[in-house]
Amino acid sequence: MPNLNEAKVFKTDYAGRELVVEIGKYAEQANGACLVRCGDTVVHVSVCMSETAREGMDFFPLSVDYEEKMFAVGKIPGGFKKREGRASDKAILTSRLIDRPIRPLFPKGIFNDVVVVATALSVDPDISPEPLAMVGSSIALSISDIPWAGPTGSVVVGCVDGKYVINPNVEERAKSTIHLNLAGTSDAILMIEAGANEVTDAEMVGAIMFGHEEIKKVCAWIASEIVPVVGKPKKEMEFYHIPEDLDAAVKAYGYDKLYAALDTFDRQERQAKQAAAEAEIIEHFKEIYPDQIREVKDSIYYIVKGIVRAKIFDGVRPDGRKLDEVRPIWCEHGILPRVHGSAVFTRGQTQAITTCTLGMLGEAQRMEGLDEEEEKRYMHQYNFPGYSTGEAKALRSPGRREIGHGALAERALVPVIPSPEEFPYAIRVVSDIYSSNGSSSMASVCGSTMSLMDAGVPIKAPVAGCAMGLVKDQETGKYVIMTDIQGLEDFLGDMDFKVAGTDKGITAIQMDIKIKGISEQIMLDAIAKAQLARKHILGKMLDCIPEVKEELSVYAPKIVTFKINPEKIGDVVGKQGKVINKIIEQTGTKIDIEEDGTVCIACYGDIANANRAKAIVESIAHDPEVGDMFVGVVVRILSKVGAFVEFAPGKDGMVHISKLSEQRVNQVEDVLNIGDKVKVEIIKIGEKGIDLRLLEKMD
Repeated sequence: MPNLNEAKVFKTDYAGRELVVEIGKYAEQANGACLVRCGDTVVHVSVCMSETAREGMDFFPLSVDYEEKMFAVGKIPGGFKKREGRASDKAILTSRLIDRPIRPLFPKGIFNDVVVVATALSVDPDISPEPLAMVGSSIALSISDIPWAGPTGSVVVGCVDGKYVINPNVEERAKSTIHLNLAGTSDAILMIEAGANEVTDAEMVGAIMFGHEEIKKVCAWIASEIVPVVGKPKKEMEFYHIPEDLDAAVKAYGYDKLYAALDTFDRQERQAKQAAAEAEIIEHFKEIYPDQIREVKDSIYYIVKGIVRAKIFDGVRPDGRKLDEVRPIWCEHGILPRVHGSAVFTRGQTQAITTCTLGMLGEAQRMEGLDEEEEKRYMHQYNFPGYSTGEAKALRSPGRREIGHGALAERALVPVIPSPEEFPYAIRVVSDIYSSNGSSSMASVCGSTMSLMDAGVPIKAPVAGCAMGLVKDQETGKYVIMTDIQGLEDFLGDMDFKVAGTDKGITAIQMDIKIKGISEQIMLDAIAKAQLARKHILGKMLDCIPEVKEELSVYAPKIVTFKINPEKIGDVVGKQGKVINKIIEQTGTKIDIEEDGTVCIACYGDIANANRAKAIVESIAHDPEVGDMFVGVVVRILSKVGAFVEFAPGKDGMVHISKLSEQRVNQVEDVLNIGDKVKVEIIKIGEKGIDLRLLEKMD
């Protein structure tokens, strides 16, 4: 049982709200744990590390999971089991947000499993749990005995009416032109994830630096007030390393061989030469270091890394491009005849085939989570099959990387998607990566823009994206920024900085780094170079498809939307749906009606069918008035009295025999029969019903 006398509570100001952290009361067996409160939002974070390194591991096995508990917002989960199941996309994206700033701060050579679990226990819509989970992960690691070079701080930055806001509430988020998730240390930025409404470079950099000031306060509070009081001594651990004598021997024997192998710009040729050189080096050291082949391979990796980075510092990239040069681009669109919109975007050896499908607003994705978003009308999905990198790998459901890349592309395009009033469709875009050699998420953005244009979606402006890379000398501080990085530059470099936007401004940013942060100047340089690259890429895209298609595909649904009085929805639907089903059957359309009275009618082929259904619905929803004229059908006859005409589904009136003609009529059948189509006028609305006058008998 935890010693409650030793439990500690720490408080600080967090962008105008009180942040409360409780340590020592919960999860006492974890290496580190804390409960973070801000208003009514409460998040618990724990971190655990295995006692021993995982055998044969060659990468750091860090696992981060963010759990959304539906009880946090007073909801019972859907489904048969009524319990939380597979993590939502939002939870996966939050897990990635937590992971990315903490990962670079673990020591090299640590191969023990480390698991971070953040659980949202109570959520106030005005206070997002995500930044609290990120701050909580920093605190849990900082006070634990796990070696880690934190602390870090995290905030969300918005921009409302031209002013930056830290951790905006629901109302502010709705108005904000920027949604920026930011994390870093006291000295540098570690992680950026942003969506924006075509903001300028200066506005985005301003938001980042504004948020960093708050991050510095959080870091100082953790380091000066929390860690000295409850922090555990860090474990003395022996980290994996390459023995100096082995490293020196491999370098002496293999450096020239590897340098020669890397001295070509053709990727396939370079890979073949590099593989042959590595095999020769490993074979040479098999007898000298029979039990340390892993160390030999790792030494080779660092030699290759050093050679490639040194070349880049000298301005020589692996494929021979200039530092600010974009790879060759070719595009095409409309390649799939039955698809509503399609496009191919190819940049170097990275290729995305993107499709756009249009549907009714009722086909928007239903959301079940902790925030107030109930549905998503624009959906962007990203797939990365094994053949895109030449791997014989079976297809599986999308992983965290695929979900993250899809969300990034979606974020980049949301600001230019027309409103439902302008374009009453649900939109699904799918990017399939057919070939990958770096920056496939940005190729997805470019291809998606073109497929939307090909589908006839009136986007506000085309969006393109480009990934910037970094090689930095940690001792001298010298750095080089590369435009449009390829796979090898990403793998051996220090940063993957993706920037997407229109010709006017930025719509999305994502930054991942492997070093302990970047400076403001590096960020300014990267964003400025990304703008030049983005405009170049936009030019290539517009050469292929200069403007949005004027007409939708013949295979896309034609949709008509309008509003009726919500009180009339029941009349339109009818008992057990009989009225609306009859309209659907008669017109061959699909009809959705929202609670606010918005009616969405879709048809394939001739839009006249949708307009016909609209006329019927409007006639049902319309309160009849004297003087209104309708076309209806005779449904019942009283021979000596009159004929009943259904002038709208579920609505009828009687044409008295005296109103059938200006001449005397002996019996109704002399003028009308059941099933006749007639034009009538309302002449009286009384308690007993509606009286009509026959205007003409239709053919």
